[in-house]
Amino acid sequence: MDIVFKCPHCEQELEVDSGGVGSTLQCPSCSNIITVPASAVEGADADPAPAVDLAAPPATATGQAAITAFHESLHLSVPTHDTPAAALIQKPNRPLDVVAKEGDKKMRIRSIKRVDCQEVGKDKFDEKVSEFLDHVGQLNIISINTINYSTIDMATRTLVQDYGVMIVFKG
Repeated sequence: MDIVFKCPHCEQELEVDSGGVGSTLQCPSCSNIITVPASAVEGADADPAPAVDLAAPPATATGQAAITAFHESLHLSVPTHDTPAAALIQKPNRPLDVVAKEGDKKMRIRSIKRVDCQEVGKDKFDEKVSEFLDHVGQLNIISINTINYSTIDMATRTLVQDYGVMIVFKG
């Protein structure tokens, strides 16, 4: 025979084999450790729960009263908690277009190519990028992405691979 009892912490109805009297288990609803009470055996023998068809309310009654009586006959209980339950599904980050529409600052993109930072044989790519990042400010930077691109060198007419950065920022 099964023992039917409620968790003392969250009122979740539980059912255990009669051999489990006095054993401890973890409540599947609130995760508290509880002991199977011996008094639940006496209550189960005295008043067994009648089998109820969950598909539809009884055919003898009609209307809203029948539905209410049907739901009361099920003895359903919803567990309540003192603390908020932990979120099992994390909320995804908002899309960039939504972020751009909110707030007083518009989202902007700046691409800096290495070839544009060369002056008389000197590569000033790092200085130009650092200068721009200092100008924008760390709090306004959303992301920095590397880019690779191909271009044709006009002097030698060959295909040249180059790199740069794409900076997404509020400004």
